[in-house]
Amino acid sequence: MAALFADGRIIDFILLLVFGELITLILIRKKTGRGLKAIDLMLNLLAGVALLFALRAALRGLAWPVVALFLFLSLLAHLTDLGRRWWTAA
Repeated sequence: MAALFADGRIIDFILLLVFGELITLILIRKKTGRGLKAIDLMLNLLAGVALLFALRAALRGLAWPVVALFLFLSLLAHLTDLGRRWWTAA
């Protein structure tokens, strides 16, 4: 189990769970008409996925610019998601 964390493979498993969550929530929305629109859901999850990639890069010992890039992409996804919610709520 420690090896899964040491080399970042645990992140791959978590990413599969996030993908499963995305598919499940999209199917629920299609069936019931309730829940977030696909674009809003994807933007929200993208911020988290980018954070997971940053963690995976750090665990694998990649150079700091790679980690910083994923953190920046997470910020962009978060701000885009926040902006969409802000302007549609007004």
